Amino acid sequence: MTPPDRGPVGVERAHAAQPHIGTARAPRRVLVHPGAWWLWALSLGTAATRTTNPLLLALLISASAYVVAAHRTDTPAARAYPAFAKLALAVLLVRLLFAAALGSPIPGTHTLFTLPEVPLPHWAQGIRLGGEVTAEALVFAAYDGLKLATLLICVGAANALAGPTRLLKSLPGALYETGVAVVVALTFAPHLIADVQRLRAARRLRGRPDRGLRGLLQVGLPVLEGALERSVALAAAMEARGYGRGARVPARVRRTTAALTLGGLLGVCAGSYGLLTAEGGVYGVPLLLAGVVAALAGLRLGGRRSLRTRYRPDPWDVRAWLVAGSGAAVAALLSLAAARDPEPLHPGVVPLVSPGLPLWPAAAILLALVPAFAVPRNSKEPS
Repeated sequence: MTPPDRGPVGVERAHAAQPHIGTARAPRRVLVHPGAWWLWALSLGTAATRTTNPLLLALLISASAYVVAAHRTDTPAARAYPAFAKLALAVLLVRLLFAAALGSPIPGTHTLFTLPEVPLPHWAQGIRLGGEVTAEALVFAAYDGLKLATLLICVGAANALAGPTRLLKSLPGALYETGVAVVVALTFAPHLIADVQRLRAARRLRGRPDRGLRGLLQVGLPVLEGALERSVALAAAMEARGYGRGARVPARVRRTTAALTLGGLLGVCAGSYGLLTAEGGVYGVPLLLAGVVAALAGLRLGGRRSLRTRYRPDPWDVRAWLVAGSGAAVAALLSLAAARDPEPLHPGVVPLVSPGLPLWPAAAILLALVPAFAVPRNSKEPS
């Protein structure tokens, strides 16, 4: 057997045969601040509350779904997005069912069908079960249910684009305990859905039924058991990490924090009331701005008693401003359109007319597509 060449030529050959490990770096992921995604989604939900036009609501749903398809993550919260869409469809169907069974205050002349009416006692006047179902009542219920369904889909888009656990990292220290409680509540449903899907797949592989009442009962018990085990493990992990521990701060700092936070919240409430009333338009904006500044200062001071650090904090950069700004622009423009010309945004049902598509509100909704093009495709949340 020929011994290996130890000379310079052999070294070069061995070096050439070895792969160059560590010379090529993986592309660095650019993550958008989770607060920007949530502000974008909540702004779209705010815009949905300003209209009952089904064409504009469908445009909002389509825009949010396109952005989710471009930047959705591979986490349990993201995989729950179809569940939010199904829940929105269920809400719409339930709203139509209630309008048909319990009646509607909307008068109508186009009777579609008549249900058997159940006589009610005299103390239930104003309520009816069954009777005539008109097209006007069903269309009004469809408009109302579609608005609520759009809100649910926007919340599902926020979960799919930025998980609540990432959002917790960016909260101020003063809101850490509250943020933990909210995040635990928000992540309950996605984990529950993932458990149901996993158990149903396991039962199908074993040739056992996973549908119907029997399948639901046999899947529900393991899901509840897993939820209890997860809650116990979460409590143990929080206790091991010193959850709830706080630093000592001087009494004057605590009093100043309480005064700024309480005064800021009162200013926000008074300013919001002033903006909603015609008489308070002058003092509404200054009070609202002063309240926001005071509340932020109180939260800043209140964060001193929270002993916590952030590992790789998400920066608020230009992309975050573009994402949050596009959603805020959609909400502001639709609110302006609803104030100036509300008729196209709220099509009438008596008499029954087909809804039209107002051009500049529809163009404003297209601004919600900015994150799909301004944010790189590699900025997805790591799984």
